[in-house]
Amino acid sequence: MIPIYRLKDRAQFFERLERRRTLISGEIQKTVRRIVAQVREEGDAALLRFTDQLDHVRMTARQLRVKPQALRAAAASADPALVRELEKAIFNIHAFHKRQLQQSWEFSRRGAVLGQRALPLSSVGVYVPGGKAAYPSTVLMNVVPAKVAGVPRIAVVTPPGTFHKHPIIAAALQELNIREVYLVGGAQAIAALAYGTETIPPVDKIIGPGNAYVAAAKKEVFGDVDIDMIAGPSEVVVLATAESNPRFIAADMLSQAEHDEMASAICFTDSAAHAVLVRRELEVQLAQLPRQEVAGKSLKDFGAIVVTDNYFQAVGWINELAPEHLEIFSSVPQATIDLIRNAGAIFYGDYCPEAVGDYFAGSNHVLPTGGTARFFSPLGVYDFQRWTSIVRYSQEELARSAKSIVRLARAEGLDAHARSVTIRQTARGRMKSKEED
Repeated sequence: MIPIYRLKDRAQFFERLERRRTLISGEIQKTVRRIVAQVREEGDAALLRFTDQLDHVRMTARQLRVKPQALRAAAASADPALVRELEKAIFNIHAFHKRQLQQSWEFSRRGAVLGQRALPLSSVGVYVPGGKAAYPSTVLMNVVPAKVAGVPRIAVVTPPGTFHKHPIIAAALQELNIREVYLVGGAQAIAALAYGTETIPPVDKIIGPGNAYVAAAKKEVFGDVDIDMIAGPSEVVVLATAESNPRFIAADMLSQAEHDEMASAICFTDSAAHAVLVRRELEVQLAQLPRQEVAGKSLKDFGAIVVTDNYFQAVGWINELAPEHLEIFSSVPQATIDLIRNAGAIFYGDYCPEAVGDYFAGSNHVLPTGGTARFFSPLGVYDFQRWTSIVRYSQEELARSAKSIVRLARAEGLDAHARSVTIRQTARGRMKSKEED
């Protein structure tokens, strides 16, 4: 079952978690490189071949794109009660993300006007993963901020089995008025979005989670297109005290552990007795889970309970972990909370489980994993905007700045840069002389 660590076990603790960072093996990257190359060269033919080989679905090129009537028909078969919950979630997600929208700005300084123009990206591709479950929340969290940013073209790709087996995916797309949907998954879908095929036009940015092959494909095409991030397995860290309810803690840890075997759930507590209670509660609740095999392996391989002497000791470990999700129970002092810098999303209080953010609160659940919260941020509207610098200089302001610019350019050995300024000064001098004559 899940191990209990002490402060002296720090090296062992971090060494055990390090194995989660190496999901994209050399063999996977090699396979993905081959898939990407073939899609670039063969287009739709490669997509259809890989869909047959990997998804065991035979299709024609005409079936790659979902027709509007097929999308409406699939959406109509979704549970109406569940669709209503999607509508509420969309409202909350939109309300949160519209506050992130960046505006263009300018300011004046003597004879200069400087500024920045904010524009939406022209096109975005959203990957909606397949597997045993359906993920309509992935559709909402990726599409809503792109729409708020004003992206005019949003293309969605998803494995054919996902679309046909789970009408709630079609319902989510219908609710968000997405009309460009393609039935292709895996690394081949990422390659199609990046480079285009006869059926799928290329996009400027690719977003959305996926398995190791999807992550490797996003890594492979990055630079030719932009991507959101290389997402790893899900993770949660719980910062609790002896007064925190062990049943709540166990439930929240299991909500991450059930994602997959590589997920990680960790609890920090200031009491050894409390750690034992949490572990016991994990065992009780795990036995009741439909996905107990997956969650049990996750806890065994990458779960942990860490006992510290005080809360401040936990902060250093948490900042180093930089977890995707951080839950802080209400009994933790504010002075401790203020020292935490690195986390994808922070959930405060005994009645704010991470699932609130996953589905309904409105904050984005596409978060940095594997310690990358030290430098990455949650997906947001800002990921779908680009900025262009604006510079306007008058003749007088260039004259005032000319000496400084020329000195700096010549210091770098770039004489043509300097000349582009001095030639204007010479021309200005001649014009001035003519005016005086």
